[in-house]
Order: sequence, then structure tokens, then C-alpha cells
Amino acid sequence: MGWRERGVEIKTPEQIDGMRAAGLVVGRTLELLRGSVHAGITTRELDAIAEDHIRSNGATPSFLGYHGFPGSICTSVNDEVVHGIPGDRVLAEGDLVSIDCGAIVDGWHGDAAISVAIGAVPDEVSSLMRVTEDAMWAGIAAARLGGRVTDISHAVEQHVRAQGDYGIVEEYTGHGIGSAMHQPPNVPNFGRPGRGPKLERGLALAVEPMITLGTRETSVLEDDWTVVTDDGRWAAHYEHTFTLTPDGAWVLTALDGGEERLTSLGVPFGGR
Repeated sequence: MGWRERGVEIKTPEQIDGMRAAGLVVGRTLELLRGSVHAGITTRELDAIAEDHIRSNGATPSFLGYHGFPGSICTSVNDEVVHGIPGDRVLAEGDLVSIDCGAIVDGWHGDAAISVAIGAVPDEVSSLMRVTEDAMWAGIAAARLGGRVTDISHAVEQHVRAQGDYGIVEEYTGHGIGSAMHQPPNVPNFGRPGRGPKLERGLALAVEPMITLGTRETSVLEDDWTVVTDDGRWAAHYEHTFTLTPDGAWVLTALDGGEERLTSLGVPFGGR
């Protein structure tokens, strides 16, 4: 294991390679789930597909049993922001489901999320999905060796604010990741740049904006997990795990390492 400073775990290049292996399992699982989502499927059926795929690739689901969580993925539908528990809910035409997935390979974690529309959705929902995903990439693109964690936070917020009157959820944030799924530092989706721990080689972070069509205020349901918007407006959630190398950013949970999106944003790609 790499060394720690202020609780921040710094990985060796070999350990980052282990995280890439976990990240690829997560990325491929999410692509399988994206193709499996359809009207009439239950969120529990999606969970079973995910667990089978993760385990068949020699990995372990990060979420299953985590603080008692009963699923291998989180499935958050419509006004549910994050941490939705898979169950008997049947997805219907016009729904929006956010799927969060984590996997462990040889002790190293990967964590990512996507939002998927079932059939046709209103234009405001399509825009919400686009803004949320693009804000995630803007955050990653703002990261530089020698910079600070809130450079990412500021870029996420600036992108969202420029696109319209959206709610940026503040209580739930991105995070450090490595030998545990959640580690210091937190990576908020808002704030001033130039603050927080320094971005250095070997640090891995999960960037995950949660954006709503209305208020940023949320509540937790009686299941003690599912987070919903207080006004009932819908939410989207995207997430990737990334690191920085001397050559640039490397998105460990993107199948192409993030090369296409980073290149389109004029950001050096640091993968291999």
C-alpha cells in the first residue's frame, strides 16, 4: 500500500493498475446494465444482472453488505437522487434510473454511475442528464497535478450554473477511493477553487455530481438509504473514478480511459 498523508491514500503505479482492473469491471457492468434497462424490468433484476457480471469477472460487488446495504448496485428512479435499493419496482416508459456500481479486484475499488432514460423522456430530463454528465467531465478536466481538490468542485459548479437553474446536491459528494470505497478527501460539487488537499500522482478520486431539476434539498426515506428530492423534481447522477499521471488524467472506470471525452475538452490524456 502507498503512504498516507492527512488520511489521503497515495497509490503506487502498480496499485493504480489494480484500480484500473476494478474500474474496467465497473465500466463493463454499467454498459451491460445500460443495454439491459427496458420498460417492464425490475430494479432487482438489474441488480442480479450486475452481481452475476461482477462475480463472473473475478470481482466482488463493493456495495453488497456495505454498512448493511442489501444490493450490488444502487438504483435511484426519478426523484430518487442516490442510494436507491433494488427491489420490486418495475421500470416504466418515461422513467429515469440512475445506476451506481462498485467492484473490488484484489482489494482495490472502482466506482461509477450512469443515468439511463427508459424510452422517451421530456426535453428537460434529457437536458438534466446531459448537464450532469458534462459537469462530471468538466470537473475531471479541471484536475491538474499540483492543483487542489476544489478545482474540480468549482468546475462542476460553474458548468452547471452556466446551463440553467438546476439544483446541486450538497450533502452527498465525490470522494477519495482506493483500498476502501470511501476515503478522504471529499470532492464537493460546488465551491471556490484552490482549496483542499493537493492533487498529486497516486491520488484517486471519484467525481459524482448529483443534479436536480429543482431544489438541492433532500431527505432520506424510511429505508434509511434512499435519498429523494424534497420537491419531488427529478435528479440525475453520473460518476467516474480517475487519477492523474505525469501525462494527464486517466479515468479508471471509463472503458477507453476517458480519452475521447478528455481529448474533446482539450485535456491531456494520461492513460495507457
